[in-house]
Amino acid sequence: MSFELHERLAADTFLVTDLTLCRVLLMNDRRFPWLILVPRRPGLRDFDDVAGTEKADFHAEIDLASAVLREAAGAEKMNVAALGNMVPQLHVHVIARFAGDAAWPSPVWGVGEAEPYGADEARSLIERLATAFRG
Repeated sequence: MSFELHERLAADTFLVTDLTLCRVLLMNDRRFPWLILVPRRPGLRDFDDVAGTEKADFHAEIDLASAVLREAAGAEKMNVAALGNMVPQLHVHVIARFAGDAAWPSPVWGVGEAEPYGADEARSLIERLATAFRG
């Protein structure tokens, strides 16, 4: 069995880059700078499904995504979460938060309607993020 990105994640995001373990995606909602990391391993649903030999890489990539997004967005606070109730494929949300954002201080889920990025805006942000990940 090979890695396939869940259709909902594919529909709601843009590809930023592939790291050693995870695919990095940008959520298509300009209200919240928001990355999603998906381990490129088939059949993973929960954190404890990640192989012991890959757990350190997984956590390091979450930390890296947090640092990259914090710098790119100038975030005041970083939210990191893995729920998986709507999309069963293991994925981790890394969200830049601001005291004045549309959901503050609550979680971002279920708040208003997503505001998609414009094509140029998305392309520019993806390029900046991809460059930062390559470091």
